[in-house]
Amino acid sequence: MTAEDLQSGHIFLLDKPLDWTSFQAVNKMKYKLKREFDLPKKFKIGHAGTLDPRATGLLIVCCGKFTKKIPEIQDAPKEYWTEIKIGVQTESYDTEKPEILHKDISNITEEHIHKALAKFIGEIDQTPPVFSAIKIEGKRAYDLARAGEEVEMKSRKTTIFYINEVKIDLPMISFIVGCSKGTYIRSLAHDIGQELGVGAYLTQLRRTKIGEYKIEDATSDFLENDFRFNQP
Repeated sequence: MTAEDLQSGHIFLLDKPLDWTSFQAVNKMKYKLKREFDLPKKFKIGHAGTLDPRATGLLIVCCGKFTKKIPEIQDAPKEYWTEIKIGVQTESYDTEKPEILHKDISNITEEHIHKALAKFIGEIDQTPPVFSAIKIEGKRAYDLARAGEEVEMKSRKTTIFYINEVKIDLPMISFIVGCSKGTYIRSLAHDIGQELGVGAYLTQLRRTKIGEYKIEDATSDFLENDFRFNQP
């Protein structure tokens, strides 16, 4: 690969580690590419779909002329391996905030869980979490929430294509979910908990697919001192 190749356009599949923001991952990669290939200061690079810091998995990075492909990739269906904990909630709907509102789950059966999950298949109304990157009057919702301000999030339509490979080991439930652009799996976890009547929050999330791109073809080598990338 040459500097000319990168500027002509290239797609990298990254396996984002836990606690890294998508912005940090792209910046790390940009620094290493510019250093390795002596690229110009205005070298174009960006990711095609944010992953929360507490999520891992597939992050698609486009560079050069292929940054024009970002909207197309962002529109593609997504797939995630998901783990939730029922009987308790958090303000952020994930592990960023401490557990609250503990409830007894002794009456929750596997039948209850499968019926609850089935209700979310298809087009649904979903309210994004207040701890999200959505902008409200020019400010990120999570910045407002962390500052203690009241944040009103509007519901939106999204589609859950499938929920399969369900594994139940209470209070934990894991599954694979396929969904449309703009779906918040943290909100899905919260809503499943509300449907069960005991609350729930997202404990682990790993993005495994975006369109035809798969996590099996991704790499985390961008964190290492050497510079090796699997190419899609």
